[in-house]
Amino acid sequence: MKTLNLKISLLALFCYGAFATYGYAQQGIVTINQDKNIETLLNLKKEINKNSTDRYKIQVYSGNRSEAETTQSKFNSSYPDWRSTIVYEYPNFKIWAGSFTTRLEADRALKEVKHTFPGAFIFKPKKDFK
Repeated sequence: MKTLNLKISLLALFCYGAFATYGYAQQGIVTINQDKNIETLLNLKKEINKNSTDRYKIQVYSGNRSEAETTQSKFNSSYPDWRSTIVYEYPNFKIWAGSFTTRLEADRALKEVKHTFPGAFIFKPKKDFK
């Protein structure tokens, strides 16, 4: 009985080995045909999202004009990756920095900015100030 089990096991192993060497997966070439304007539309969408007002910003300063300009230059030298702008809302000049898509991204940036500017906070602008 043991020899029968051994013969069946050897036969199964031989069949597996024979089929494994001759069995290949299908191979093919994938060709993607897309309109050339798709790339242009994607770039346009990225640009629109970059300029969107539905993003989080960090307010670094609020006060008089001369101090705002000084603080902006200090911010730009400390954090060159984030664009800052001076916005006038009567009666103060404010420095807004960054344009973050998610609150988490803004929180991470704020944690870094707070070392230099402890009064900074996150907000979402209500209007588009230019």
